Amino acid sequence: MGRFAAAPVGSLFGLGLLLCGLGSLASAELRAPPGRIAIVGAGIGGTSSAYYLRKKFGKDVKIDVFEREEVGGRLATLKVQGHDYEAGGSVIHPLNLHMKRFVKELGLSSVPATGGLVGVYNGKSLVFEESSWFIINMIKLVWRYGFQSLRMHMWVEDLLDKFMRIYRYQSHDYAFSSVEKLMHAIGGDDYVKLLNQTLRDNLRKAGFSETFLNEMIAPVMKVNFGQSTDLNAFVGAVSMTAADSNLWAVEGGNKIVCSGLLQASNSNLISGSVMSIEEKTRTKQTGNPTKMYEVTYKTGSETHSDFYDIVLLAAPLNRKMANITFRNFDPPIEEFNDPYQHLVTTFIKGELNSTLFSSRPKDQFGLSAILVTEDSDMFINSLSIVASVSHKEGPPPAVDGMHVWKTFSRDILTKEQISKLFLSYDYAVRKPWLSYPYYKPPQKCPSIVLHDRLYYLNGIEFAASCMEMSAIAGYNAALLAYHRWNGNDDMIDQDDLYEKLKTEL
Repeated sequence: MGRFAAAPVGSLFGLGLLLCGLGSLASAELRAPPGRIAIVGAGIGGTSSAYYLRKKFGKDVKIDVFEREEVGGRLATLKVQGHDYEAGGSVIHPLNLHMKRFVKELGLSSVPATGGLVGVYNGKSLVFEESSWFIINMIKLVWRYGFQSLRMHMWVEDLLDKFMRIYRYQSHDYAFSSVEKLMHAIGGDDYVKLLNQTLRDNLRKAGFSETFLNEMIAPVMKVNFGQSTDLNAFVGAVSMTAADSNLWAVEGGNKIVCSGLLQASNSNLISGSVMSIEEKTRTKQTGNPTKMYEVTYKTGSETHSDFYDIVLLAAPLNRKMANITFRNFDPPIEEFNDPYQHLVTTFIKGELNSTLFSSRPKDQFGLSAILVTEDSDMFINSLSIVASVSHKEGPPPAVDGMHVWKTFSRDILTKEQISKLFLSYDYAVRKPWLSYPYYKPPQKCPSIVLHDRLYYLNGIEFAASCMEMSAIAGYNAALLAYHRWNGNDDMIDQDDLYEKLKTEL
């Protein structure tokens, strides 16, 4: 479920993500649908909201989706010598049911995520090496950490067992006006508290050892979210689900889900950059003055503007990423200065310098992924062999000892650093970007409702950033826009939903 997971961690913990339920889309319209809806951003959040808005409002509403770069957003691929590799969101859990549903309904195909054995490196030696034998792994884990791996499995399972409730709520068309209210509906006060405490503090109080946190938990956090155990406890639990061994991806690249949703929603893609949004009064054909939003955008060197009844913002409103001006709103729209993390994805075709990690001969090394501990001084967060998005059988065999390796790092790797990792290499191709929020509890999630009919999806990233969370946010925003348009107050922010719905089939 981790947005940037480099590789599944096999049987390291055997954690399962218990997200269940399917969305039903039946609800009677109470008034004429809006004429036009704008969505800013064509990532998974924006395109899934377009998909659900079409189902809710029907065929007559015109939906424009603005995207200044490529459809897919941070679900991006990077072309390396004629082959595309996942540079952004890489893996999907088998029970991420929104993503699973999209793939089925769009007629796409899935491929197993790149597997292989994982090692954990502390900057001097490997503190853990995964075996291809499950029982050997269990013995290693119990010998070094006691039964903390089992306790971790139970901790994550308990938290995510509650998370399955969001699917039932959405299947009954219930919506939430804030991320905190959504979280509270899922698991009450205890669940909201997960946003306000670090994973480290939460697990320390639960009795997990410093050694276990440093060697087993921190490496998974670093590969998925570029931080150690100082992030919030909820995103930590989400991150741990990437330790499952049955992860998958979309054949051809995860980003094609976004293209498929865009087409299925019959939306109009506008390749341009939104510059400003302003509320104005317009007189429609009925002769009645109506409040609408004027969206001003730039395509190439030309500036245009159009009016919309509803606007959904599905791109991070951090000034470095979107830079949209909100004009003449009273009260003013809040400023969005929440920091996003700088991440560099680098693909290197080379022969690994295995002696850096182990004294074992290179023909006996056998690891396909290397994670690093919290106390390591390594200049990378992770290193793993990867396959292209169209390679169904996983990474091809090594040629002259060379594989395509994917690294995550905070800074651009120097030639000296690459030469330390590899005995030799043919090329290194990199993509730097602002990848996901910087998590610093207590975590305040940005508002969803910015104005009467102006909605912001990406606040959910500050609870946890991943494909499925963005799909949940897209569905929630579509339901919220629909119910607020029709005055269905009884479908928004309802208390005790779990009690109301738990007896229903």
